[in-house]
Amino acid sequence: MRFGVRWICLGFVLFLAACGFEPSSEPWTPPPAPAEARKITPREPCATRVTERQPLFGDLHVHTAVSMDANSLGTRATPEDAYRFARGESIEVYAGTPGETRSTQIDRPLDFAAVTDHAEWMAEVSLCTTLGSRAYDSDGCRIYRGEGQSWLARLLGLTGFRARIGGLLGLFGRRDDVCGEDDSICRDQLASVWKANQEATERYYDRSAACGFTTFHAWEYSHSPRSTKVHRNVILRNEIVPELPISSLETPREIDLRHQLVDLCNDTDSGCEAIAIPHNPNLSNGQMFKIEYADLPLEEQRKEAALRARLEPIVEMMQIKGESECRNGMYGVLGGPDELCGFEKIRDLGGQEFEDCEEGAGWGAQAARGCSSRTDFVRYALLEGLREKDRIGVNPYAFGFIGSTDNHMATPGQVSEWGVPYKFGQTEQALLEIGDLERAPAFWNPGGLAGVWAEENTRDSIFDALKRRESFSTSGPRIVPRFFGGWSFESGLCERSDFATAGYVGGVPMGGRLPAPPDDRRAPSFAVSALADPGTASQPGGLLQRIQVVKGWVDDDGQFHQKVHDVAGRPENGATVDPATCAPVGPGATSLCGVWTDPDFDPAVDAVYYARVVENPSCRWSTRLCLSLPEKDRPDGCTSDRLPRTIQERAWTSPIWYVPEGPAAAGRAS
Repeated sequence: MRFGVRWICLGFVLFLAACGFEPSSEPWTPPPAPAEARKITPREPCATRVTERQPLFGDLHVHTAVSMDANSLGTRATPEDAYRFARGESIEVYAGTPGETRSTQIDRPLDFAAVTDHAEWMAEVSLCTTLGSRAYDSDGCRIYRGEGQSWLARLLGLTGFRARIGGLLGLFGRRDDVCGEDDSICRDQLASVWKANQEATERYYDRSAACGFTTFHAWEYSHSPRSTKVHRNVILRNEIVPELPISSLETPREIDLRHQLVDLCNDTDSGCEAIAIPHNPNLSNGQMFKIEYADLPLEEQRKEAALRARLEPIVEMMQIKGESECRNGMYGVLGGPDELCGFEKIRDLGGQEFEDCEEGAGWGAQAARGCSSRTDFVRYALLEGLREKDRIGVNPYAFGFIGSTDNHMATPGQVSEWGVPYKFGQTEQALLEIGDLERAPAFWNPGGLAGVWAEENTRDSIFDALKRRESFSTSGPRIVPRFFGGWSFESGLCERSDFATAGYVGGVPMGGRLPAPPDDRRAPSFAVSALADPGTASQPGGLLQRIQVVKGWVDDDGQFHQKVHDVAGRPENGATVDPATCAPVGPGATSLCGVWTDPDFDPAVDAVYYARVVENPSCRWSTRLCLSLPEKDRPDGCTSDRLPRTIQERAWTSPIWYVPEGPAAAGRAS
């Protein structure tokens, strides 16, 4: 057996919350082949192409039965099922009891989706669940299927899911009896599973003139050192892909993942291109945006920072395990509390006691342990990028935003608060039982959606939008925000029918960098608009309460500053919700628009701005589910003060940056 092991305590780590070692394997032999150049499959031109771009909604983070954790907990739906669901078809999913399924259907089809199954253990899951495979009758596979138990599971007292994983992990990395002594069985099977995923992705890409649905080849790189989440979803532009997906078993450092992506894909001149999307940094203990190259020579640091900025242009703001925008009271953040920073904070809902990492980092957030860092939240990671730019001249964290679900039921985009967040196939009662659990499913939410502004619904157009960061995140609703920054926007812009045209002509859209200011202008102005989600006849959308612009900057002492400005709508508009029926009460807007000029602009200081659109209050999914149950049958989550009864859904635009040039930059440096 060839393996590498780093002791961390005892037990399993990859997806487990048990404390233990972190498995790793030697690189594949032979090494994975880089992508090969070939002609892209032709497609018809889209019948609809919008020069000023159109909003498209999708989900770039969903798992199927190909993923080890989903499969182990009952999911049997396939990548094909996931794409059918995203297109609006009804599919059968696990209902919480072995052998039982239920039908489910999305409220409205998505425009695009990517199945991001975990690269780790793809091969073993397939081998152990495919009758007649080369490893099906191995001891490891029998343990994985629940037909036996490993000595380590008995020693540690593990049962259920955790015990079954021992059939794949064993004591040291990959098991010989499943993968073979040289891991060749698993290497061959991984190639086969990856090919099958590609075939499904190609089958459901609409290449007709209707351009109705776009799929992306993708996988998840799932590194969880000591139960800390530093995962990435790798999204590929087209069907030109590397031979194998890169996993954390063979590549346990994120910095090496990026180098492999350029070596196997982006820099091969094959037409292959990938981006990696960090997901839910709120459980990363400060590890996701830690300066991982700090010990290298300065020029090498700059190269690594530039590579990260190139390959990671987007971050996941919202998903089933909570929101990652901001948190009040974090170390070194000045500017007063933000009343909306308490939204869907999974660690806070769990009532966990944890310390602030301050300038350091920790471990264990997935297991409700370890410190929490300001850079676990994207607002402050953006500011860490500004601070790093001051230090080395390169900003590695100039990223935009998307939302997604991290759904493990093969149901991308199932985000309605009128339903329930089935990350796995729990029963409704189990979803609402809290007890003493710090990570109860009741603390989950349905997840978010990824929004992009693209000319057409095609792979190239959407991928380009992600690269230039003209993207936005929502907490689930299909709110449509636009955000432009420039030096000459007038207050009457909102009344013009050519709002978007004027925004592009007079400035830059979300994700952009402001050009140098003209001599006669000293402060930038920002134009922002939003349309409410109309919802459906049975599940109407909420009205909008307000739009805000969030500004961040770093002072000469390295302190982080934040300030939130209301620019449209009213925070105290009198809107509320009837807690007995979840009926909305009070006024709101179907559209909002505002033009705002920064009153505190300093031309010598780098700054970052983004817009946040906020709905009126509405019932949380858990409240709706509790009200649907007979009072005598309601679990403890229905009366616990650990769960909010109402929420305010929202959307976040990608930022716009101001970077001083010329005399302004020199003034800051002095």
